[in-house]
Amino acid sequence: MTRTRTQLKIVASDLAPDAHAPAAGATQRIVDSITAAIAERRLMPGTKLSEQKIGDLFEVSRTVVRQALNQLSRDRLVVLEPARGAFVATPTAEEARDVFEMRSILETAVTKRLCATITDEQIRQLREHLALEGAAVSDAAVPGRTRLLADFHLVLARMLGNEVLTQMLSELLTRSSLIALMHQSSHSAGESHSEHVAIVDAFERRDVKAAVRLVGKHLVNVQHNLNLDPQQVDLAEILNR
Repeated sequence: MTRTRTQLKIVASDLAPDAHAPAAGATQRIVDSITAAIAERRLMPGTKLSEQKIGDLFEVSRTVVRQALNQLSRDRLVVLEPARGAFVATPTAEEARDVFEMRSILETAVTKRLCATITDEQIRQLREHLALEGAAVSDAAVPGRTRLLADFHLVLARMLGNEVLTQMLSELLTRSSLIALMHQSSHSAGESHSEHVAIVDAFERRDVKAAVRLVGKHLVNVQHNLNLDPQQVDLAEILNR
């Protein structure tokens, strides 16, 4: 994938912190900033992450930046290439299928448990989130609506109070954002929002079977709208030879 100067400028603006921060916790701030830029689809797969540039932006040493990039590498969001540096990961079709399989397992479990215990107050919170989603879908600000659509799944997980589960799902959702960019998802924000509304309707009815079915259908729809199996080019046929 071609990495242009324009891409590098985008990286710089996307990762710039809101204010100068002390050195303590700088590694995590860099990790959080890059993760957010990926989740909101502001950092494209294959983009080079310059240690020097990131260090200058956060006013930290390259050692601190390297620690952050190593952490992101362990989370499969960044690839470290010897003698070349760090790049935003470019997920393969096989990785995409694995990610969605894990999401299906986790989110099915979340749905079953939550639908059996969900309160009226939690339903109200979900409706509030859907209202924000709906407004964002009508807006031209892609990062905002992308974040809200992904956060819907995290809101459900957080309602169970299991932080380990929430963290695992958060990592999978960030990788899903990279996959959608890499494999040109055609699943629209409007479709996702409508499917989220149907899921909450099932929660409100306390209909576990319907909720599980709708969550599964939503994930299948998202995966099916990815270009995981692009058509192979037959040069002999194209060139009539």
